[in-house]
Amino acid sequence: MNRHSRSKNHRFPPTRLGGAALTAAAFLGTAVLVNARRARQAERDNPPTGGFLDIEGVRLHYLERGEGPPLVLLHGNGAMVQDFEISGILELLAQRYRVIAVDRPGFGHTNRPRSQSWTPAAQAELVHKALVHLDIQQAIVVGHSWGTLVALSLALDHPADVRSLVVLSGYYFPSLRADVLASLPGAAPIIGDLLSYTVAPLLGRAMRSRVFRKLFAPAAVPPRFQAEFPIELSLRPSQLKASAKDTVSMTPSAAAFAKRYGELKMPIVIMAGTGDRLVDFARQSGRLDEVLAESTLVPFEGAGHMIHHSAPEKVVDGINLAASSAGIAENGQLLPMQQPIGVDAG
Repeated sequence: MNRHSRSKNHRFPPTRLGGAALTAAAFLGTAVLVNARRARQAERDNPPTGGFLDIEGVRLHYLERGEGPPLVLLHGNGAMVQDFEISGILELLAQRYRVIAVDRPGFGHTNRPRSQSWTPAAQAELVHKALVHLDIQQAIVVGHSWGTLVALSLALDHPADVRSLVVLSGYYFPSLRADVLASLPGAAPIIGDLLSYTVAPLLGRAMRSRVFRKLFAPAAVPPRFQAEFPIELSLRPSQLKASAKDTVSMTPSAAAFAKRYGELKMPIVIMAGTGDRLVDFARQSGRLDEVLAESTLVPFEGAGHMIHHSAPEKVVDGINLAASSAGIAENGQLLPMQQPIGVDAG
């Protein structure tokens, strides 16, 4: 028995275990330093191009373009205001509207205080306070992907300040999702920080091409997006942590909102790609159109998740439809509301 015991000790010598632990610690420490340096460099390479509002501990970064009826753009998970710039819809919309595009908390150049849980409802409250600061009332609110949850919350909790609502490629009803399960460790209080500051940026760089292909599939990733999207900003540890937390909050938030969709009375335009590989068109956008009393469903046949990149002019046409249905003429003059608008558009 003593010989057997010595054999076990020989198989797992303490010095070898200690050496492995030191190697792992050295790797993690190096990863933290490298990722921090790359994050600082990314912020130097991509400085803020808009203004800032200081609202209860949040330094909110936003872009403002154009003149006319106010219109708010809310980006999806992992993105930032540059996504709307690169797609071209920001420039197109600025020809007719006063466009406000915001970096949501934790994304782009907006910070994300840990003192608050940044649910879609909390982010909507922040956006509403920003609109008050900017003296904006009755805006057209446009949300893409995860940003649709913020747009919906804004419309549900502050309906008098949302003249019409446009949702692009959104997630509206709870369902089982692999990305939510995969994001649970990254959203956890301690292990999430460890992952975000060590291996998560490395994995993000390794998988970015695959992620981009899935976002745009079945279409190819546009060359302009590949060239101009600030990928290193999106791979900062702080933004990866924010993205993981937003992913985890998506399903319970959709479940809570689904019980209240009947409260929405303003004109709503729903746009999505029928070939979206991230969000099922029929189970999400199609179902939302069936539930809402007044809505217009605009399907993008065969298109993927990033419809504002693949068909920016058609997205702008849908937004213009929401504006006219809300009584906004092309010259910005307010007209009587056109109701009902609940018909499908091709």
